Amino acid sequence: MSSDLVGRVAVVTGGARGLGLSMATALARVGARIALMDLLDEVESSAALLAADYGVDTVGLRADVTSAESVAKAFDEATDKLGAPSVLINAAGITIWGDSADLDQATWQKVIDVNLTGTFLTCQAFGRRCREQGTPGVIVNISSMSAQVVNVPQHQASYHASKAGVDMLTKALAVEWAPLGIRVNAIAPGYFLSDMTRQFTEANPELAQQWRNMIPLGRMGEPRDLDGLVTFLCSDASAYITGQSIVIDGAYTAI
Repeated sequence: MSSDLVGRVAVVTGGARGLGLSMATALARVGARIALMDLLDEVESSAALLAADYGVDTVGLRADVTSAESVAKAFDEATDKLGAPSVLINAAGITIWGDSADLDQATWQKVIDVNLTGTFLTCQAFGRRCREQGTPGVIVNISSMSAQVVNVPQHQASYHASKAGVDMLTKALAVEWAPLGIRVNAIAPGYFLSDMTRQFTEANPELAQQWRNMIPLGRMGEPRDLDGLVTFLCSDASAYITGQSIVIDGAYTAI
């Protein structure tokens, strides 16, 4: 299914750790060359570990997805070191909880800037390069089941709005860029045990149990549960799939 990914260059934002790094690992495992982009200093060491573990070329790049200039610079550097990217995974994202009546504008804007504007800017930089080179490409945006349902008991209106925006952005770009040969899809995870989420659930076991009780499969997702889906969407096996947001949540949103 994924043999066509061997040697292709994949850019992964939010790739220093968590689900971004996990998805980058899935692509490295099948032979893709990986450019990790992140604000965190550890992005370089994460890239080095991928290269050592899977024998693929990698690069770790410091980049701010809310800055078009920073994103463009990182894409240029990735191209110089690895070759032209043909795959983009947008995994950079944040959530900030808070009652909407008390939420300040700066906090709202920060979530929108990273999750929605940041996704657009990286898609734009990728799309421009594909258009200029006349080459096809694949984009996988990381949305959330929170684009479709309101999670409880936490209050996170800005997160819901940003991820709903990512879903519609995915559809809009899929239609607009289909003539360019660029497929655009989204993955909408439910509750997943990323590094940060695992730390939170260990510190708040009662809330974690409440979440698990609402998931028909009876558990939160593990990062590896995304491997098959992300590899499929990035490969030619999904050549006729575009404009979709695929929920992977243990049936949380089915009830």
